[in-house]
Amino acid sequence: MKLGIVGSGFVGSAAAYAAVLRGTASEIVLVDINSQLAEAQAEDILHATPWTYQVKIAARDYSGLRGAQAVILACGVSQKEGETRLQLLERNVKVFEKVIPRVMENTPDAILVVASNPVDVITYLVTRIAKLPSERVIGSGTILDTARFRALLGEHLGVAPRSVHAYVLGEHGDSEILVWSSARVGGVPLVEFAEQAGRSISGQVKSAIDAGVRQAAYRIIKGKGSTYFGIGAALSRIIEAIRDDEGAVLSVASLSDQLKGMDEVCLSVPRIVGAQGVSTELWPALSNQEYEDLQKSADILRKAAGETGY
Repeated sequence: MKLGIVGSGFVGSAAAYAAVLRGTASEIVLVDINSQLAEAQAEDILHATPWTYQVKIAARDYSGLRGAQAVILACGVSQKEGETRLQLLERNVKVFEKVIPRVMENTPDAILVVASNPVDVITYLVTRIAKLPSERVIGSGTILDTARFRALLGEHLGVAPRSVHAYVLGEHGDSEILVWSSARVGGVPLVEFAEQAGRSISGQVKSAIDAGVRQAAYRIIKGKGSTYFGIGAALSRIIEAIRDDEGAVLSVASLSDQLKGMDEVCLSVPRIVGAQGVSTELWPALSNQEYEDLQKSADILRKAAGETGY
């Protein structure tokens, strides 16, 4: 498949590199307002291809996106230390008002995958500006938070993260919800598995994992300026689900009008992703508190989206 990536900074280049390492696309086109940056990233990643997969990668202008099945949107300004994702909103709205019309002009049939923060609100914004059906605009949402949750649970339990089935829902940000009530390991409810493995899930353990997931971005940004490896791999995973019409269940964001009391808002729940984008929204089992927290997260995002004027 042909993959377009708009934005060649840390996230866009990490997504391109992950796609090359995983053989996600046969052709990758990088687009950036800084053409010199895009060209340098493409050349650098090209030099990895003798040891990975046969992939064509080049920097182009927007016309180079023609024929792309999917386009990752990793453009916009990055998050500063101490800045919440929602505080990024005003600075990024203007960027997307310029970018989306040019993307749609050249690749009107592509699935758009949003990575820029605040990703939930930007996904809403992109859907409105592009005037696309919601299933064709996918925000990376909490796919990375879910990966962090599973990785930390796996580390605590001494099992591979791939064997852990647990989700983070809602906002990709401060109001996200770690869903403990329906978490399972190898098909066994989390608490039962933990007891059998001799690794209890105490309140202290929950608090430590919650902080590990919820504060991850802030710690990483403080240490090295931005996050990009984890989200780069996550974006590649979404593209693979589209490429293979996989029907993968991923915790991604999309504009919904079907969730219980949470219509007209982009937030993450498990969704089935394939060649046409999002085909089905799933509703996991939630405790009463988790459901209340998810509604609060939806309210926060709905208010933020309303402030964009769209």
